[in-house]
Formats: sequence, structure tokens, C-alpha cells
Amino acid sequence: MDAGAVKHLARECGFELAGVAPAIPNPDAAWFLEWTARGMAGAMGYLTGYRAERRLDPHSLLPSARSILCVGKLYNGPEPYSTEFDETERAWISRYAWGDDYHDILRGGLEELAARLTPAAGTFEYKICVDTAPLLERSYARLAGLGWIGRNTCLINQQHGSWFFLGELLLSLELEPDWPAADRCGTCTRCVDACPTEAIVPRWASDGPSYVLDARRCISYLTIELRGQIQVELRPAMGRHVFGCDICQDVCPWNSRAPATGDSAFAARCFAPDLARLAELSEMDFRALFRGSPVTRARYSGFLRNVAIAMGNTGNERYRPGLERLTASGDALVAEHARRALAQLEAPVPA
Repeated sequence: MDAGAVKHLARECGFELAGVAPAIPNPDAAWFLEWTARGMAGAMGYLTGYRAERRLDPHSLLPSARSILCVGKLYNGPEPYSTEFDETERAWISRYAWGDDYHDILRGGLEELAARLTPAAGTFEYKICVDTAPLLERSYARLAGLGWIGRNTCLINQQHGSWFFLGELLLSLELEPDWPAADRCGTCTRCVDACPTEAIVPRWASDGPSYVLDARRCISYLTIELRGQIQVELRPAMGRHVFGCDICQDVCPWNSRAPATGDSAFAARCFAPDLARLAELSEMDFRALFRGSPVTRARYSGFLRNVAIAMGNTGNERYRPGLERLTASGDALVAEHARRALAQLEAPVPA
């Protein structure tokens, strides 16, 4: 089977990026295991233990795998970046979560691709992976030439920047692999310097990546993955982020001219919503507003926790009534974060 024809077919199925990696044990395995051993995955148990071991070899997912077709789908929109947006009464939701859930969209495209491969390739086995499968997808995407892994640990493509979702099609077919992309970060450290919680930290060894992400300090982890209390000392640096964070990508020079997607599925349904409105959402309202969106991953309780922190960080008295209501919440997590945020409004402003 010709790899070029397969990649062309992937583009016809809606993927702007496509490349082939060999289905071999992951060369970044040692660094990944080192990262998890240092506790930097935080409470993300699906990245540790036996699940970590499964990520190291694609044959744990498809024993007959010989090639990995890696694809990328753009999701960038025309709206301003978070670093350019200064309306302090509105919340920030990460760009990737503005539209429909990407899992469904990428899976649908990969299913179509597998079906269209059949007439030319005959009988073959395949496995679709979109984010949730135990696979180190950025590493394989790097091997497939889709981009290099930047200091912020995002995959960066020279033409398209980093605003794209990744998906993989593990295939029993033998395809000619692509060459890995060259690292073009150079001496730039804008993402490192811009991170408000200092989550991008120097690595402790001379071989391998020079920086790693300490998820325990990352705003995306804190607002999405962490289910309990957020460390008090990290809350002020979270700003108005209520779901995810884009800062390290917003400041990346490779995203300064990143193209916007033409896929309406990723159009912003609720761009930078009003904080006061979010604080008033019932659980039913929350589910209705974000139905079919990645935002539901934070769950209602976690989302209100994040909203309380964001309101406190504004220092705006407008949010006092909303925070007082949240302090009376029957959810102890929400009530505690609201009380702390309310105290921020009462604190004297530094001279």
C-alpha cells in the first residue's frame, strides 16, 4: 500500500495533517516513565501504573500493528488569544473546548478513512485511537513528521502551529514511515516565561527534552483533571480561567500566523462567557449549556469551584452576591473556594 495515497485519503477525510510512524516501542518511553515516577502526572491515575506500561508499545492495542497513521485536525478560530483579551468580567475557556467534542469528530473521520482504505488495501486489521487510548500520541506524531514537541510539551507544526487535535489509526498494513520533524524552538522560552503558575520546568537530565510539564501546577490540570481542593497559593495565578489554559500556546511564535479551521463543529458556541452568569448556573443549566462539549469533563462541582476562583481573582465587588450564594452551596468543595474568593474581595488593595 502506498503511504502517499493513504495520507492523501486522510486529507480527503478532513485531516489537515497526516504522516506515518512505524509501530515500534515508543522511543520516549524512558522519559515518560521518569516523569510519572517523579509524580508530575498528579492525580491522573490513567497515566501511571500498569496503564503507563501499556502506553509504551502499540502492540498492546493491536498485536498485528505494523504502521501508525497519525493525523491532525485544526481547531483554531478567528477569536483573539487569551493574552490579547482583557474583558475582566468574562471567563476564559480553553480554545479546544469552544465547539463540539473532538473525540467524536476525529473518531468519525478515522472510521471513514478505514472504510475507504478497504477497497485498495484489502483485508487488514486496525485500531482507532483518539486521546483516551493508552498511546503516547505526541511521540508517534513526532516520528510521523507532524511536528516537534515544544518546551510546553505541545506538538508544533511549522505551517500550522499547535492548534490541532491528534488521532491515530493503528494498521496491520506496512507503510513507508515519514521522517521526524526537526525541533525549531531554538533558544525561545516564551512559553516557559509566560506560564503564570511556573508549570513548565527544566528537566533534571541532559539527555532528552530540556523542559517538562509539572501537571500539578498546570492551570489546565487544576481546572479539568483535579477533582478536589486547588492549592491556595496557586489560585491567584489562575486568573479568569474556568476550563483549561492556552497561555503557553498563545505566546508561541509559531502560532502567530496559525490558520483557522473551516470546520463549523469547532466554531465557538460560548466564547468568554460572563462570570456572573456562570455562577448562577444550575446543574441542569450547566449540562444544557455545555452538552456535547469537552467542558463537561470538569463536572458541575469542579466548574463552579473554578468560577469562584476566577471571580475572586478579579477583585470586582460585582461578584460579591454570586460568591455569597456559592458559599451557601451544599457542595463543600464549591463553598470553600467561594469563601476564599470572597475574602479576596475584602482584602485591602496593595498601595
